[in-house]
Amino acid sequence: MDTLELFGKGEGDESSSASPLADRMRPRDIDELLGQEHILGPGKVLRKAIDKDEMHSAVFWGPPGSGKTTLARLMAAKSRARFVSYSAVTSGIKEIRQVIEGARKALQVEGRRTILFIDELHRFNKAQQDAFLPHVEQGTILLLGATTENPSFEVNSALLSRCRVYVLERLSADHLLTIMERALANSERGLAEAKASVDRDAMVHIANFADGDARRALNALELAVETTPPDSSGERRVTVEIAGEALQKRALLYDKDGEEHYNLISAYIKSIRGSDPDAALYWLARMLAGGEDPLFVARRLVILASEDIGNADPHALPLAVAAKDAVHFVGPPESDLVLAQATTYLASAAKSNASYEALAKAKQAVKDSGTEPVPLHLRNAPTRLMKNLGYGKDYQYPHHDPDGIVREQYLPDSLKDDRFYFPKQSGMEKEIKGRLDAWRKVRRSKVEKKRGD
Repeated sequence: MDTLELFGKGEGDESSSASPLADRMRPRDIDELLGQEHILGPGKVLRKAIDKDEMHSAVFWGPPGSGKTTLARLMAAKSRARFVSYSAVTSGIKEIRQVIEGARKALQVEGRRTILFIDELHRFNKAQQDAFLPHVEQGTILLLGATTENPSFEVNSALLSRCRVYVLERLSADHLLTIMERALANSERGLAEAKASVDRDAMVHIANFADGDARRALNALELAVETTPPDSSGERRVTVEIAGEALQKRALLYDKDGEEHYNLISAYIKSIRGSDPDAALYWLARMLAGGEDPLFVARRLVILASEDIGNADPHALPLAVAAKDAVHFVGPPESDLVLAQATTYLASAAKSNASYEALAKAKQAVKDSGTEPVPLHLRNAPTRLMKNLGYGKDYQYPHHDPDGIVREQYLPDSLKDDRFYFPKQSGMEKEIKGRLDAWRKVRRSKVEKKRGD
């Protein structure tokens, strides 16, 4: 178990010169932590709790490199409590019991509370999270959890209700530039001794491609400086080309099992629904670059073809189904082309959710009216008894009518005047609407003629 205890207010661990730059340059004061003014600015609840040493259990939710672990360490350094750092990746129930026992003894013998910091809290299962609950309630420990995943999905509701959730924001490129500038100027913990001169373009390149992650930016900066040989004057000049080699490939923020998975597929579907093929292609590329399952995307296209396009373009559904089959048959990376074609077609197609809305209305009618019996004239009559009971009696066969439209009632009596399907004035549905309106007019005229007779 990775355990670190900080004894006494303001004490902390000192990173060695062999530590990575990102570790050495961790802020040592709350005011050095950038990008989180919305929770740490003057007068904010968390800042007041830290300054007054009135800590409470909390969950820090934010993207990688936004300062979750650093914030927990800074809170501990300002507190008189014991601090125990605990990794959800390497520890289990046995280690949890040991931590709790140590916290209980510290409270009873020394009167000191224990701050328990859990990195990657979302990796704990339900049983492991439940193990903390009574001890948080009793005040044996103050729980600080860090997660990159939405705690609404990944943290038990009972435990979450006893913690305050603080959302850490993604660092901007300007924040990362400031962090790197500090590292270059710092002679104690940074890179000042390396006499590095980093071109502004190189700094901007690193900041943009670090994707809001301070750790990634500092690691890339350190590598770029270390791999640049000094010139005759001992200076290391880092160009944008050197910075690009240090970064190599951008690691896009994407977790197929977490909130970002749902955020990206939501943006993708809404872009298609909004008839913007360019935006849809961008979100598709984001998902594919992050390793999304192409079949997952294809299945969502099949759903969208019915829900959002429907009869406005009847070709949309068979095309989406064909795309799903082709993705399964071909596989990546060639299946990406299939998804691109389907995406652009569906985004460019006429849209209608009339079928979706019609089904919702019909379901509500069923809920409101109950199980109405099928009218006798619509029932099948395969036996003599059923015929004698009137099953199928007076049914009118549309194909025997010159117009193909008969004066028939197909809904139960209690719903005979209800309508569920209202085609939109879009694509093929405009033609369908005209056809249905004409058929209703013919049916009404035949009903009126029958009444007249």
